[in-house]
Formats: sequence, structure tokens, C-alpha cells
Amino acid sequence: MIHLQRERLRSLRSTTPKLADVRAVLQDAIELEHATIPVYLYALYSLDPSKNGAVAAIIESVVMEEMLHMLLVANVLNAIGGQPDIAAPGFIPRYPGPLPGDVEGELIVHLAPFSQDQLSAFLTIEQPENPLVFKHVPGEDDRRVTIGEFYAAISASLARLDPSVFSNTPRNQVGPDLFTGSIVVTDLKSAQAAINLIVEQGEGTSTSPEETGGGGFAHYYRFMQIRKGHALVKNPGVNPPQKRYSYSGAPISIDPDGVYALPTNPKSADYPDGSAQRYASDRFNYTYTALLNCLHCLFGGEETARQLDVAVGLMMSLKGQAKAMASGVPNPAIIIGPSFEYQAGNPPGPA
Repeated sequence: MIHLQRERLRSLRSTTPKLADVRAVLQDAIELEHATIPVYLYALYSLDPSKNGAVAAIIESVVMEEMLHMLLVANVLNAIGGQPDIAAPGFIPRYPGPLPGDVEGELIVHLAPFSQDQLSAFLTIEQPENPLVFKHVPGEDDRRVTIGEFYAAISASLARLDPSVFSNTPRNQVGPDLFTGSIVVTDLKSAQAAINLIVEQGEGTSTSPEETGGGGFAHYYRFMQIRKGHALVKNPGVNPPQKRYSYSGAPISIDPDGVYALPTNPKSADYPDGSAQRYASDRFNYTYTALLNCLHCLFGGEETARQLDVAVGLMMSLKGQAKAMASGVPNPAIIIGPSFEYQAGNPPGPA
């Protein structure tokens, strides 16, 4: 489980929270949701899907929902007159390092190929406050809040705002017609529905590992399937709730030969100027930065359908470039990995 500093939510505890403070915390939430995506993608890119297809599918499904969460928070922020900012260099976290939002320092996330250590980090990120398969450990430091509490505080603060702050016509919204699962936010009810969906997809509910509406298992339990080595399945008619499910389904195993030997925490600066490796790394980062700029425009309401088409194209390009790196392109003797750094300009070709 990860924690945020409680101080970050102090401004939301007021009976009349300032609109600017609520907007600022929503921007924090966008940054937090985004920060997990490169970490998960790096592990995904390290997997040979022909040998580790089940594990790759689990990670990819979580990545898609993290993208949805980022979008949902942007919809909420736009609905109360804010402007999501994801195009600035500082939006991209540095790896290795803590997640944004003053997450407690013992969790340092890395860009690393899939391993049991990386899986442990994923489980820590996604662990709900009270996992159904574990007992809650008392004595939480009251200076810290869980991710669930973080979103609960945001939801409560939205309810204390004057209803007039919501745009009753969709303002810069990305709806389900453009991104499956999205929620158009125009009032408190739809804003809280968006927040609740984020929490339930990440943590499940207090009585079930499943998301409300039958959307599958929450992230923590999806990742735990890899650790347990079997799919999580429902056992009908069994009580109490904690025993209605068991990791007794189809085997989910890791083939070590299907994990590419990507470097841990790569940086473009690791490769000589003018080298093919430096060019490949810079080109990936240029595409990644272009994707964030595209999403910035998308969340800003600029030609949403066209921007989404461009974003999808850039995401496919990122995947192709990363997979080429993992498979030894341009040089099989030098395996490189995407560093997810800010790269404003199109890099020159290799010397």
C-alpha cells in the first residue's frame, strides 16, 4: 500500500474548500495516475507475448484502465473550469524515484523489465487499504492517507463546492464514444461516479475483488494472479465474501526466457551522441513527449476526435519502437530500453 502526505489534503477539509485548491489536487491526481503508466509499460515491453502472453495481457489491461483514470480526472477538472496540464517537462516523473504526491519514501519505482521484484512494486502501488485476502495492519500514521482516502477526500470536497461551478453542458469532455468506459462530467453526480470508478477499478469494493458492473477484477487482484500463479475465480454460493473467490483457475506462469534483458532505469545520456542507440532512445522520447502534448490538446478540448486519432497513432508508434529496442534493434549486442524522458525536438539521425 502507498500513502500520500495528509498535508496535501488539508485544503480540502474546509467546509467551504476553495475552487483553486480542488483544481490543484485534481491536477495532482492526474500526475499520480500517469506516473504508473511508464512503469507498467516498461514491464510490458520486456515480455515476449508468445511466451508470456497471459502476464502481458494482465499488465496491458491495467495500463488501459490507468489511461482511463487519467482521462476521468481530466474530465472532472474540466467540468469545474480547470485546465489539465500535462505538456510541461516537469509533468514527467524521474525514474527511479517516488510516485508524485509525496508518496512515502520507502517505495521507489523503477523502469525495469518484468520480475518478481517489479511485481511486488505493482502490488504495493495497487494494494487497497483492506485487501480481502489480508488483515488490515493497525497503527497507520495519521500524517498519511491511502489512495482510496485521497480520492474520497476529493469526492467530498466536490460535494462542498457551489453546484454552479460545474459546467452543465459538457466542457472539454472525452466521452465513451471516444474512449470506452469514460464518463462525461457535468455535475456532482457524474463527477463522483467518475471518482468512484477510478477507486473501484484500482481497489475493488469492500466486499468483492470485482469492479462494480462486472468489468473484471480490480488491479491489485489482477496482479496477484501472477504472484499466485493461477487465475482468480469465483466460487458461487460460498460465504463469507473473502472465500467466494480463490486463485484456483487457469495456470499463469512466467517463462524467464520470454523476458527481454532490458536495462534498469535507462537514460538517453547513457548512449554516446550520434550513436544509433542514442537516436533510438531520443526518438522514443520525442514520440512520448508528442503524445503528452497531443493529450494536453485533447483534454483542452481541441478537436477531440482528431486529437484522439493522433494519440492512438502515437501510442502504436511507441509500442513498435519499444519492442524494437527490446528485440535488439539497432544492434542485437546492445539491448536498450525506453527512458520516458522529455524530448521537445525531433532528434537528428545517427552519425
